Amino acid sequence: MNDLKEILRHFPEIGEVKMIDPISTGLINRTYKVYTAEKEKIRCYVLQCINKAVFHDVPGLQRNIELVTSHIRRKLEDKGEEDIDRKVLRFLKTDKGLSYYWDKTDYWRVSVFIEGSETRDELTSHSAELVGIKFGEFEAMLSDMVEPLIETIPDFHNMEFRLAQLREAVEKDAVGRLSGVRTMVDDINRDAEDMCFAERYYREGKLLKRVCHCDTKLNNMLFDRSGNVLCIIDLDTVMPSFVFSDFGDFLRSAANTASEDEPDLSKITFRQEIFKAFAKGYFSKAKSFLTPIEIGLLPFSVALFPYMQAVRFLTDYLNGDVYYRIDYVEHNLVRSRAQYKLYEEVRKIMPQLKSYIDSLC
Repeated sequence: MNDLKEILRHFPEIGEVKMIDPISTGLINRTYKVYTAEKEKIRCYVLQCINKAVFHDVPGLQRNIELVTSHIRRKLEDKGEEDIDRKVLRFLKTDKGLSYYWDKTDYWRVSVFIEGSETRDELTSHSAELVGIKFGEFEAMLSDMVEPLIETIPDFHNMEFRLAQLREAVEKDAVGRLSGVRTMVDDINRDAEDMCFAERYYREGKLLKRVCHCDTKLNNMLFDRSGNVLCIIDLDTVMPSFVFSDFGDFLRSAANTASEDEPDLSKITFRQEIFKAFAKGYFSKAKSFLTPIEIGLLPFSVALFPYMQAVRFLTDYLNGDVYYRIDYVEHNLVRSRAQYKLYEEVRKIMPQLKSYIDSLC
């Protein structure tokens, strides 16, 4: 704790530190809740050690976050919103005026803890619509940003890149697993050209890259105790991407009837009621800036992301499980099969998904 207190001394706004508790949620960064005594009351902050093994340009990442949060804050102020510190994250400055502190080993940052906030793990149609509204609003507010952002994880949602990684893994067959998954590799390759539509349209000038969250999960959003959405958190992956990345990536997990690593494929179906609720909320805010081609690609993105994740899990399985943490030998293969099954389920109902998006227009 003394070492953490020493780090916190570089953030002058923080008062006397009373207690520091680790926060176990989150898989990437080390996170702590800091309790301080300020003017006879307790105020809390969030201290994070940023994972530089995942994010190779932390100063660039922090610049992204500063630009995005300040842009959103200005938009909220222009609208006359109240209680803005509960609707957008605020990061403290160090004694050198930076939003991060480098201790010669690690990068650290501090944000203000939003009191009375909570994350949620269970999703209903009602909450799916609220989440859709918030992500659509998030993208809409950032749609006119002119300052360039870096890609904090280059090629993160690049389907061509992910398929190239798989083909390299197939060619090397590093741990001799290819013979057991040859059929699955063939199935993935059969649809590869269709699933790389975004990169082709981008090269042809038909698609823009916009500011996206790129990690749209339910627990990356804060709610108040009444179930109202406060703000979006975990902004490390905010970067230029195709706008439907946030749409398809959210539904990959939120609309799946089973877990990401469900071994019983018969349990995996796609919850259309969650899709409709999320799409309705999202479109109510995002329609102000979406182009016709972006709107037309929203249903396809729902198939793209389980397909992409199936490719990534299978690649790691063939490489010997070097990226994702596994709990048993064939865990990545089970994950890949589960995601591919979800992809197949989405492809079956693509006409219904397209029809519903058309109805929103």
